[in-house]
Amino acid sequence: MEIDNNQLLRFTTAGSVDDGKSTLIGRLLYDSKSIFEDQLESVSKTSAKKGHNGVDLALFTDGLKDEREQGITIDVAYRYFTTPKRKFIIADTPGHIQYTRNMVTGASTANAAVILIDARHGVIEQTKRHSFIASLLNIPHLIVCINKMDLVDFSEEVYSKIVGQFEEFSSKLLMKDVRFIPISALLGDNVVNRSESMEWYQNGTLLSTLENLHISSDINKIDARFPVQTVLRPQSEENRDYRGYAGRIASGIYRVGDEITILPSGFTSKIKSINAGDQEVEEAYAPMSIAMTLEDDIDISRGDMIVKKNNQPGLEQEFDVMLCWLNNDPAQARGKYTIVHSSNEQRAIIKNIVYKININTFERNTEDKKIEMNDIARITIRTNRPLMLDPYRENRNTGGLILIDEGTNETVAAGMVV
Repeated sequence: MEIDNNQLLRFTTAGSVDDGKSTLIGRLLYDSKSIFEDQLESVSKTSAKKGHNGVDLALFTDGLKDEREQGITIDVAYRYFTTPKRKFIIADTPGHIQYTRNMVTGASTANAAVILIDARHGVIEQTKRHSFIASLLNIPHLIVCINKMDLVDFSEEVYSKIVGQFEEFSSKLLMKDVRFIPISALLGDNVVNRSESMEWYQNGTLLSTLENLHISSDINKIDARFPVQTVLRPQSEENRDYRGYAGRIASGIYRVGDEITILPSGFTSKIKSINAGDQEVEEAYAPMSIAMTLEDDIDISRGDMIVKKNNQPGLEQEFDVMLCWLNNDPAQARGKYTIVHSSNEQRAIIKNIVYKININTFERNTEDKKIEMNDIARITIRTNRPLMLDPYRENRNTGGLILIDEGTNETVAAGMVV
């Protein structure tokens, strides 16, 4: 069965300040003809005011006024563009060290990460940090763009040296698919169009690489997980007895007639029908939104999960997560939070802080128990009721969760089940 998920590719960009991320995204939009006339006109005027020759491509992405004035990018900006082969959503995240949380936010749903390296500086601390976060978030594809090749005379030797540096430290990280592309975002070499100055590079440009990444295998099709979001009981004459369980399939494939188990109760039944929109279908798969009916009348509510009888997630009340802290106020050991995992909300406490990670050296610190904004740490959580969990490495949808402060209702952390 061919599942076609190739329509939409989400990718995140990361790089140190001034590595040319904004120019790269501007170049992608400009050369792939994804910019509106009025945008082009407004940016041309601003570029002329600043005394630039031609269009300053970075201005296409710097949508926030104060950052345009300072010439830097803050927060996460989402851009949308499309080519005949694919639709794209870009999460543009800042390079500054104090914005780790923004990268985690922008990258959590990404199929690919584009990491920029300045050809003059090679692999720096920020590169390692961004790669570590990409590995932690289990982003399936990593594209390393070595930018500003025009400033090192398009040297193959410089490029090869940086590839070697990157491969040396990234061998410690779990990364499945890493590709390297030498580019000049400013001049457009190897971004959308092939470079005439780097004949020695024979692989695809950045855009053709993004267009041809094989992403349908990124979705877990083995572990069937269907978190119930709501129960449908239409009160109409023709559907008086209809009781459907609606939600979005997190992973796996469901077919009419499958034997299923409802968690946490453990009751079993068979799938009677599946509806996708107003069509009845024989099978459905992630990430479709569906409603299913069962052959038995079982009490199921929001937060329950429908799984296959012989393939079940762990039912855990106490478990470890890798946590990125997103809030200004530090984490409280024994602090009480609301945990949100797929469609399930429970109350939870931080039971123990196992270690903190130094993102620049990847070292584990077991002494320092204070978790502040942008810190990444391994912690133990205890919930008041069991959650249906998979390890994040195996299933990003059922292995990811967030913590919410009960007092302020703010999202304070994003976590990945270990």
